[in-house]
Parts: sequence; structure tokens; C-alpha cells
Amino acid sequence: MPRPALRIPAPARRADTRDLLHGIEITDPYRWLEDQNSPETRAWIAEQNAAAEGFVRALPGREGLRERLAALLRTDEIGLPIARAGWCWYRRRRADQELAAVCRRPEPGGPEEVLLDPNGWTDDDSLSAHLLDVSEDGRLVAYGVQRGGEDEMEVRFRDPGAGADLPDVLPRGRYYGGTCLLEDAVLYAIQTPGGPRVRLHPFGSDPADDAEIWGHAYGPEVMVGVEAAPRGRFAVLTAYFGSAATRTEVFVLPLPPTGPPRAVVDELDARFEALLAGDHLYLVTNWQAPNGRVLRVPLDDPARGRWTEVVPEQSAAIRSAAAIGGRLLVERLVDVASRVAVHLPDGMPEAAAPLPPACSLTGISGHWEDPISYVGYTTFTEPHVILRCRPEAGDWAEWGRVRVPIDAARFETQQVWCESPDGTRVPMFLVHAPGLASDGDRPALLTGYGGFNASVTPTFSVRAVAFAERGGIYAVPALRGGGEFGEAWHAAGMRERKQNVFDDFLAAARWLVDSGWTRPERLAIAGSSNGGLLVGAALTQRPDLFRAVVCRVPLLDMLRYHRFLVARFWVPEYGSADDSAAFEYLRAYSPYHNVRDGERYPAVLFMTGDSDTRVDPLHARKMTALLQSATGSGRPVMLLYDTKSGHSGGKPVGALVEEVTDELAFVLDQLGALAPEGGAAGGA
Repeated sequence: MPRPALRIPAPARRADTRDLLHGIEITDPYRWLEDQNSPETRAWIAEQNAAAEGFVRALPGREGLRERLAALLRTDEIGLPIARAGWCWYRRRRADQELAAVCRRPEPGGPEEVLLDPNGWTDDDSLSAHLLDVSEDGRLVAYGVQRGGEDEMEVRFRDPGAGADLPDVLPRGRYYGGTCLLEDAVLYAIQTPGGPRVRLHPFGSDPADDAEIWGHAYGPEVMVGVEAAPRGRFAVLTAYFGSAATRTEVFVLPLPPTGPPRAVVDELDARFEALLAGDHLYLVTNWQAPNGRVLRVPLDDPARGRWTEVVPEQSAAIRSAAAIGGRLLVERLVDVASRVAVHLPDGMPEAAAPLPPACSLTGISGHWEDPISYVGYTTFTEPHVILRCRPEAGDWAEWGRVRVPIDAARFETQQVWCESPDGTRVPMFLVHAPGLASDGDRPALLTGYGGFNASVTPTFSVRAVAFAERGGIYAVPALRGGGEFGEAWHAAGMRERKQNVFDDFLAAARWLVDSGWTRPERLAIAGSSNGGLLVGAALTQRPDLFRAVVCRVPLLDMLRYHRFLVARFWVPEYGSADDSAAFEYLRAYSPYHNVRDGERYPAVLFMTGDSDTRVDPLHARKMTALLQSATGSGRPVMLLYDTKSGHSGGKPVGALVEEVTDELAFVLDQLGALAPEGGAAGGA
């Protein structure tokens, strides 16, 4: 089968817009593409998408890749359960379904009941259902309905006994903080144009009349969360300053709400996570402890003088913690892999969770008074394993497992360390076939994130599996800006230090070449969201180091990013060009402002969609037009644009199979590793 010819769309109209920022003129040639709904933009999108689909979906070998990815993705899936009223409540998707249903079954075992199934709600499976909360008596379930990949959802309530929804519906919005079902009302957090609000909705009333309990003091740059435990006397209210939550404030609200919340933390420049534990609150914090520690606070008198340290800081950073079954479970990252220690209420260590060596915790479900809890984990070759545990008794047993058609013995995971230009040692996981020879010519796919205190740990990836099965190397470094080594590691990749993240990533790429694994012509990079910014910076700073780039739902215009959608939340992480000092370092690395005419850029595939209500798809549109105009390599620069997809998942499996197939087909073709046996290989 011959390789398809790339139909090159007509060059986008160039119409320079000039801004004067801090005395410097900035030219923006494709400002008009920011208008997502203009007829000219829609026509341009349609032409770009048709050209990209026509190329990647006709590549020789794509069909075999699609069949393999479908086998990996079309498997039974199950989420971490919530235990309430003698039942386990969870989301499950059967292998033959497009979307996950909300289900329950008796605890510890029994027949499964499907409470609501979104499959068939729409012809295109664009609506998905998400389990939010279950009442203490199990008579009411709160669930969210999400369209495409939007961050927004509508909140509904179902009576499992009647098999029907209540008439109450909370309108479409950003419910960042979850919902808490009380006896005859729901406490919830919603982001409004004026800022975050915690509201109380009595069932049977009009949501427009819901009382605002808290949040009035905060502007739109702050997010809030709300949490309450079954049978609890208090709810915890948390304010997050920026998406990385470099500063948080914590309040406790008596239940039912009869008075104002009481401050626990409201004047410390640090991060706090509050865990309800009966009459006490545990605070997981980096206050005076960059790698994290745990403090115990009496709820009746939470003054700072009553705080007691129960789990001190260690060299391994705390990633998360949970107060369940009368015990504290504390997750630390040891060389970028999850370890979970069980502590007594006073903080004394008791045991360790039986987890495999290179794994990542997916979550802990449970509450303080319930002896039964659930812990989930994943590895590069195991999608999701759920353990049912009784921490007090030291009892751990497998409750559920997602099974995929792979042989784990065909994969090897190793950790290596590379050195960034300033001498910082950066760890990196490699996934490949056992005993793979480093002959200098292996296809390699490098991916990363490096931001918002997010830790990139061993997580199952069909991309890793498919790439390793084709003789390639899948590489995942832990870059500065993440939380793998505590707050100091995060801070080293923020704001004016963001270039450290790109330096770490480029050092990882050079390590793969210098260590004899691959060469630039067989090296590809991929990233999403903040990771899309990462690969955008990498391709503009070192275009000679890569053959192919996949840039998904990215930030790329760093001088204007903060003006769109919810990007104001990211100013604490990146800075804003409104500030003269931040303008200088943002301009220095902003991918959109560092494209050079005539440069021999790698092949690039941008991927985004209309329903991304988090990172505005204008970034990918403008960068596609600019790179197509500037590149001198003759290699394709393409935009795949899904008018129904977004940032937050929610895709039906069929659409996900096509998306991942398009991405990997593009990469493998450019690296000469896609064509079926006996066919021609190579990229345009």
C-alpha cells in the first residue's frame, strides 16, 4: 500500500496585530484565529482537519495498529469504589460498551446492579456519567453529567430504590470541589463568574435560591472544595490559590450549617490538605517542611497552638494521605514510585501496604469510622488493581483488576538518571522489551509534564505498550516543576525558573541519544496541556533533536494565555505578561513567539477540540498556522481538531481508539516503524 500524499492546505491569512507590552512591540500574525466561531476560522479548521485525517488515516500499517489499540482499550474497566450502607458504589465499563455506567454491589460481594447507564443517552455517546457522592444510608446518589471533554457538568440525584432521579438538578457549571450529601440537602462548591462559592441546596427547592454559605471573600482566581464524612459533625472547606495550590486556606463548618465556618488555616503561605478523622482533623502540609508532614488538630479547638506533629518530614516527599479505618495511610514517593505506610492515630508507623515496587497509587477510598477501605494502584503494564483492606487488622486482598491482553514478561521497566545543564540529576523510566540492544537506532518516544506539583509516576499507558511491542523505547522523565521530590522540586520549575523544566526534558532526550538507544531521526516527543507547552518549547529550542512532535491540548502563546477560559488559575505557576518581570521570561520561552522563519522543524501533529474549556484551542490553531508558514524542513505540520472533544476525558472508547491510533500512527510513520512487514517505512 503506497504512502498517502499530504494535501497541504492553503497558507492561513496573515494579518499582523501589534501590541506594545512594557515598551516592546509584539507582533501576532494569527490573532484572527482566536475567534473560534467566526466563519473564516471554522472554514480554516475544517480544511486543516480534513488534510490531517486524510493523511494519518491512510498510512500503511495504521489498521493493524488500530486493531491492537482497540484490543488494549476495549476491556472491562472498574473505578475505585465508595463504601456506603453495606454496598460498594463505583463506575464500570464493560468491554463492549463505549461509556462507563454507575453500579453497585453488596459488600464484600454479590450480584452487580446498574444504577444508570449513559450508553445510548445520545446517538454519539457524547454524554458521560460520573459518580460524585452517596448518602450515608445509601438512599441517594449524586452524579455528574458531562458533555464531551468539558470541565463543566450538570449535577443530578438518583434514588436507587425507585430507580429514578429527583427533580432537583444543579445547573451546568464547574463543580471543582465535589458534593456532600446531607440528610435533606446537598452542600456543594461551584465556580461562578464572581469567584468560588459553597452553597446549600435543600431538596425540593429551586437551585437559584440556594444559600451561599462561604466563598464571598475570594475572587475568580481561587478555587474551593468541600468535604464531609458520613455521620460527621463538620465539613471541611478548602480554598486553593492557583491550580498548583501553592497556598491553601482551611475552614471547618458545623453540620448542619447553622453558623459561619471557623478558620483553621488562613494566614500561612503553604499548602494544606485536610483529612477528617472523627473529633480531629489531620493536616498534610509543606508548611516548614518542603517534603511534607502531617499535623493533628482537635476540631473543637483548632487554634494553631493545639496542632501536634504526628508524621514528621522525611527525605521522601509525601504525595497524598488518607484518614481511613482508624488509621493514617501516607503515600510517599521513593525514587518516583509510590510507597504507602500505615500509621496509628498518634502517627506511630504500623505497617506498609503490599504494593509492587514500581507503581503509582490511583486513590484511596474510605473514611475514618469505616473499617473497610479501598486502595488502587497501577504500573506501566497493569491498568488498575484495587485492594480491599482493613488497615486496623492488616488485611489486604484484591477486590478488582482491569485485565488487558498483554504478557507482562514481554516488557521491562528500568530507571536511569540523566544530568541537566545545571548539574541536577533527573530520573527517567524506560519501558521496552527485555534485553533490548542499545544499537543507536531504536525508535523512541519521550513524554513528560513538569508542572503544577503533579508527579509523573509509573502509570499504565497503551502508548507505552504499543510502542514497546514494536521494538521501541517509551521514556518518561520526572522533570522539575512536578512534585516527585517535594516542594523544592516544584518551585525549581515555576515562573522565572520554568526553563529548568525544558532543560531537564532536553537533557533526557540527549541522554537517549548519547547512551546509544536512538538518534534524533528516530526520536519523537509528546505531551498534553502543560506537557503540550513542554514539547512546544522543546521543538522551538532544539528542532534538530527530534523527528516528530505530538502536541495535545497545549498552551503555546504564553503572553496571552491568562486572558482565556480558566487560565487565571495558572498565573501563580507561570506568571503573567501583565507583570514586566514575568513578561521577560515568558517571552524568552513562549513557543508561539520563538518560531523562526526557515528553520527545519520536525514533523508536528497538534491535537485539540472545541470542547476544551480549560486550555483554549486557540493555542493549537495559531501555532499550526505559524509553523506551517515558517518551517523549512518540508515535513508535515498538521492539526487534528475534534469538534466534540475537550480536556477532561469523557470520550467514548471508539473515539479514544481513533485518537490514540492517529497519534501513534503519525509518530511511528515518521520514525519508520509503522509499516507492516514487507512494506515501505519512513516519513514525509
